[in-house]
Amino acid sequence: MDIEEGMGRKIVLSIAAVALLIVSFVVVGTTFGVDEGLSATGGLAMLGALTGFIVLMGALGLYFASQD
Repeated sequence: MDIEEGMGRKIVLSIAAVALLIVSFVVVGTTFGVDEGLSATGGLAMLGALTGFIVLMGALGLYFASQD
């Protein structure tokens, strides 16, 4: 099965962004984790990681749109 030109790059960048989100969640969880959950600072760090992911995916979407 053949894929369109540039689709491989889109797939790799999207998977890399999701992997970065997962890694950042794990890092925040292990750094700011307390006995049964996150500390208040950890919650803010988790929110920052999620916000960064949303901004990154938006930037990737704009990049992909400009390539077409």
